[in-house]
Amino acid sequence: MTTTSWHARASALQIDGRAFIGGERVWSRSEQRFDNLSPVDGRNLGAVARCDGADVDLAVAAARAAFEDRRWAGKSPAQRKRVLIRFADLVQQNGAELALLETLDMGKPIKYSQSVDVNSTANCLRWYGEAIDKVYDEIAPTAENSLALITREAVGVVAAIVPWNYPMIMAAWKIAPALAAGNSVILKPSEKSPLTALRLADLALEAGIPPGVFNVLPGYGHEAGAALALHMDVDCIGFTGSTKVGKQILQMAGQSNLKRAWTELGGKSANIVCADCPDIDNAVASAIGSIFFNQGESCNAPSRLFVEASIKDQFIEKALAMMPDFTPGDPLDEATVMGAIVDATQLKTVMGYIEAGKTGGASLLSGGRQVRNESGGFYVEPTLFDKVDSNMTIAREEIFGPVLSVLSFDTIGEAVEQANATPYGLQAAVWTADISKAIQTARALRAGTVHVNQYDGDDITVPFGGYKQSGNGRDKSLHAFDKYTELKTTWIQIG
Repeated sequence: MTTTSWHARASALQIDGRAFIGGERVWSRSEQRFDNLSPVDGRNLGAVARCDGADVDLAVAAARAAFEDRRWAGKSPAQRKRVLIRFADLVQQNGAELALLETLDMGKPIKYSQSVDVNSTANCLRWYGEAIDKVYDEIAPTAENSLALITREAVGVVAAIVPWNYPMIMAAWKIAPALAAGNSVILKPSEKSPLTALRLADLALEAGIPPGVFNVLPGYGHEAGAALALHMDVDCIGFTGSTKVGKQILQMAGQSNLKRAWTELGGKSANIVCADCPDIDNAVASAIGSIFFNQGESCNAPSRLFVEASIKDQFIEKALAMMPDFTPGDPLDEATVMGAIVDATQLKTVMGYIEAGKTGGASLLSGGRQVRNESGGFYVEPTLFDKVDSNMTIAREEIFGPVLSVLSFDTIGEAVEQANATPYGLQAAVWTADISKAIQTARALRAGTVHVNQYDGDDITVPFGGYKQSGNGRDKSLHAFDKYTELKTTWIQIG
């Protein structure tokens, strides 16, 4: 589709901003709404329901009723599989619409909304649908006069609160295993990017997920999100977002009914490049591509680049040559690889960190400016700082924008020590031709995922999550079922 076609389709788009409760589109009980502004050009995409505690009560009641009457939980795994696969098919069939909504809502390039977000969402739904009738329960090795069954059961009503940077993918990572296991789900998308979540609800109903089983509540975190976290009839909450809000979610879970609370939080990932890196050009391309992908708005972005001192100048020279490839462009142009920052608030945050880098003593080698102001949207140049040390603000705090900090090291031990000197522990990487060094470094790095001689390796079959203040849960893989199921022991005496 051409750029002109995407713009024409965007102009003709009809937005339905109503919530989805009990199988129906509805406005919030309070009738309050908020404007959904696009970071692409500042246009108002339409009014969206501003849900609060009253709407949460309705959605929880609908979800609880659906769970208790077994309209979904009572279906066989094979039956749930067929519906989830149909759901995945509908996501792909409506991929162009979903991609457009995603790009208009949060500013990512349309080429990635199509190739990454739509496809990953469909793949996730399909994979968990396929997996659920292949997960076996257990029989414990007890004495001959007893039979002990260990079975998994759906936990009940699951609340999923997801962020704005990958709205569809983050939603799928939570709703797919939760639904596959037989739970009822309430999805609370970010107020910055609610549109694809609402459209997914329509497709879920069309696929055959019964009314009340999947509900979507747009709204603000301190209203709808807090009400879900505090609700006494929500059994489990899965949250992806900032560490600050994750801590609040855990506190609210404890204050209410001790609901299970699973968090996937922030990151300040370290990318360590040793002098014996087997392919320096590949390492440069990976370092630059990974930090500037999705405008740097990724919790796992390798924002701290540690380069061994003897190759640092060469590495930076090659990196600077690549920077123009990531010049921000029109997100509805399929040639664009870096789009808009999600909103004015996040733009201000990113620019504040760039200023902190300059005043804090780092050397700004490239970028650092707001651009495309005439568009009405929010765009920042890809930014590269050198001469950064681990005590600087830009090396300690999560920026969530296209800002890369370069630090140097002389020994791998020094690099690991600096890499671990952060409250976060989401991802890391090491580049070296020495397999022993690679394994020893991977073991020493306190991160949920450690990449070796690459950074972008990923698959639905491997878990995603972090150590320390990067959270306590794992999305993806069969391990995700641990979050949304209860383990039950049934002890049968024989004779």
